[in-house]
Order: sequence, then structure tokens, then C-alpha cells
Amino acid sequence: MATQGKVSPGIKHYVDAASRALKKQAEYIRSLRKCRFDTIAVHGLYSMEEAIDFNQGSIIEPVYLSTSQAYRDADEMEAGLGYLIPTWCYSRIANPSIYYYEGVVALMEGYGFKGDVSCCATASGMAALRSATDPFLDDKLSPGKPKNFVSTCQIYGGTFQQFSVRKPEHGAECRFVVDSNDLDAWESKIDKNTRFLYGEAPSNPSQSFFDIAKVAELAHRHGIPFIFDNTVATPALLRPLEHGVDIVVQSTTKSLITSGFAIGGAVIARKGIRAKYATDDMRRDFGSYIKLLPNRDNGPNFSPMSAILAINDMRTLRMRMDHVSQSTLKISEFLAGHPRVEKVDYLGLKENPLHRIAKRYLFLVDSEFDAAYGKPVNRYGHLMSFRVKGGARAARQAFDALQRIYRATDLGRIKSVATIPAISTHSQQGEAARKMADIPPSLIRLCVGAEHPDDIIADLDQSLSKVGGRVSRQVPMEFSFGGASSPIVRK
Repeated sequence: MATQGKVSPGIKHYVDAASRALKKQAEYIRSLRKCRFDTIAVHGLYSMEEAIDFNQGSIIEPVYLSTSQAYRDADEMEAGLGYLIPTWCYSRIANPSIYYYEGVVALMEGYGFKGDVSCCATASGMAALRSATDPFLDDKLSPGKPKNFVSTCQIYGGTFQQFSVRKPEHGAECRFVVDSNDLDAWESKIDKNTRFLYGEAPSNPSQSFFDIAKVAELAHRHGIPFIFDNTVATPALLRPLEHGVDIVVQSTTKSLITSGFAIGGAVIARKGIRAKYATDDMRRDFGSYIKLLPNRDNGPNFSPMSAILAINDMRTLRMRMDHVSQSTLKISEFLAGHPRVEKVDYLGLKENPLHRIAKRYLFLVDSEFDAAYGKPVNRYGHLMSFRVKGGARAARQAFDALQRIYRATDLGRIKSVATIPAISTHSQQGEAARKMADIPPSLIRLCVGAEHPDDIIADLDQSLSKVGGRVSRQVPMEFSFGGASSPIVRK
């Protein structure tokens, strides 16, 4: 990154002004970090002073759709493009609306964490995953040496594909751990060429969970960072940075942007990470490093409009995750007693073998300050899965009979959504890899929305009653693709 060094008086004028502005911003952030989670989610980095002084008094963050920023003179442009002062310059690199988004995501993921945190917005969760991992796999960090990393095998299907196919294309080996609670299994995969450890919990879709702090300690003993996907729990239920995680990945498309109006991602990192395979800039401030250098050049940029849509959805994250978690527990208890269900995977069920370890980590943030609770309260999220008796055919029958729950490869929506991972989100893994990750074809993944749980239970009950019956087909419907109609048979 650029450093100030010797600059002209004109550039120094802007650097000094920026220094004063950054000091004022730091004071605002310090005051905001004293607030509760809901206040942070509602206000973020957008202060009343900024609204009045710079945005015509708008109480909601404006959408800056401009591609670029105009400068007062050559000195300001040189200072901006040299990263000597905060700058929007070009929306592939930075933008005011994206700045507001990055700020609130960093504050929420960093809630309760004593250190400093930075965030880099990306166009999707997969772009966030690549942005978080690729810098550590750069050949320049250890020329001529092999490189590998270690990950749980219970991960999102797209993550599995990136790790098992895309990373090896560039000479990086992924070593999968089957039992993520077996620290010896983690240890056995690590050698002197291991660049980082990676985990996801609760996992999508099988609800795997492990002792996050112990894996973080293991990573740090080997001088490497621990990268963690917190998409399912969200910072409303889990803040991995508090438990030793160095870098958090979010597919904000999911629970944070619950409306489904936008696709987005984020990389959130503590400042001062431990990483023997890294540059000084990466260790010092990884979030800013990827934003201002590799992502500037690679271009996985976020949309300003999507950023504002995301911010508006995130304002109600805590209360929403509280509600949907309670609904999911009720629905999972119903399914656990259903005669056509073989098994229910939900960490909130006491009979789940991972319930006790999940209970140590998954709490509704600030529940001890909530008038309704007054103490820490466990919440286990809105994602669950269940296995239908009778195998793949039975699962398809139940799935096809859903009437209220949407059939889609999505999660985190305000509406309940279900999918069969073996034929959708995890189909590209192949049968052997799905077996390793415990994703059978009879498994239906359900992400519970904000509907009344009794109505979702009723839909599940009627759909399961269709198992074993005659398969029906709906009539062909006309769909338009680019102005051309095509008959599509809905099954």
C-alpha cells in the first residue's frame, strides 16, 4: 500500500484534512461500539452529522450510483489514487454506499470483539470466499514449494467445488477433515506447507458443528490463520472473531439480505492476523489489503444499490433471527415425531449429538439485556434438514407436494424455502463426496422464514402424507425467455 513519504504542500493540505476527518470518524466508531447490537444494526456508520452536512439531511443512507468521483484538483486526485486519503475514486474500488455496508457488517461481526476489524464487500459469497483464501495461496509467498490448506468437508456445495476443483487448478491441495470435532484429524492434515484452516458451522445442509476456539488455537500454534464461514448463524447468533477466528466469510445474499433483492458477500478480518505465509500488509489489515489491492485489480465489486438494500434488511437481523430460530425449533420437533421422517438434523434438538457443543457458542446476541429474557438465551438458527423414510423417491414426492414452502436453491429468505441438496446445491460434489459429508438423496434442506410456524407445519404434514402415493404432473405452463415462449412442464 502507498505511504505518505515526502509530499508536496498541495497534497499535504489534503492529507492533513483527511487525518482530521479520520480522527473524527474513529471517535464516532468508538462511541457506536458502546451501543447495543440493534443500535449498531440500525445506524451503522451513517451518522446524523453526515446526513445533515453531506446528504441533504437524508435519514437513510443514500444510493450513490455514480461510477466515479470528481476531484477538486490534481493534488487531491494524486493523494486519492495513491491511497494517501480516503477516496471513492471509482466504484470498482470504493463507493459511499458500499462504505456504509462494509462498516455495519464489520461492526456486527466485530461486536464484543476487543480488537479492530475491517471489511471488504464482494459481489457474492463465492467472491468473498475466493477473496479470503487466494492471497494466502500466492506462489510468491513460498516460491517453488507445494501449498495446501485444511477444511471441514461439511461445507456449502459451491465451497466444496472451489476447494476441490478450482484451487487445485492453481496448484493448491485441499485436505478435508471428515470429523471436525477430532482435533487429531485436523492436526494430521497440517504440515509446514499448510497456508490456513477453514471451517463452516452450522454447516449447510447437515448442521455440523465443532469447537471453534480449539481449531483456532490449533491454527495459531502452526502460525496460520483460521478462516470461518458464518453465513448460517449470522452475527446475531455467533461472532467467530470472539473465539479466535482471524477471517470471517459471509454470503450476505442469505440471512443478511433476507428480502432476496440482492446478491452479495463480505470478508471481515481482525487486524493483526497470524499468518506465516503472508505479506506485512496482509497481516496488518487483511480486509483493507484485499479491497485496495487484489480486488481492485480482479474486480469482484459489489453494487451500490445492492449495498443499500442489504443495509435495510440488516437493521432487523437480531429480532428476525430470534423469531425464525424459535419457529425452526418448533418445526424440527414436529418433524422429529413424524412417522415418515427418518431423522432430523437441527442443533436445537437436545437429542442431536452436537447440541451440547453448539449450545456453548450459539446465543441470541444481547438477550441478557432484552426485557423479554434478561439472561443469555440459546438460539440455533433457521436452517435445518430432515431425511424422509423411503429414500430419494420418497423425498422427491414430499418435496414436490409442498404448497406454501418454496422449492428453490436458496436460504435465509423471509419466506420459507426448501431444496434437495443432492440434486441442487451439492450435486456437483458427486456421490462419494456427498457420502463423506453425510448428504444422502433422502435429505431435504429447509430454511424457515417468518411465517407462522403452524402454517409451515401444516404444509410439511400434507406434503409428507403424499409419500408413497401416485406421482402427479402439473399441466405445462408457458414461460417467457427473452421474449420467446417455451412450454415448461412443472413437476
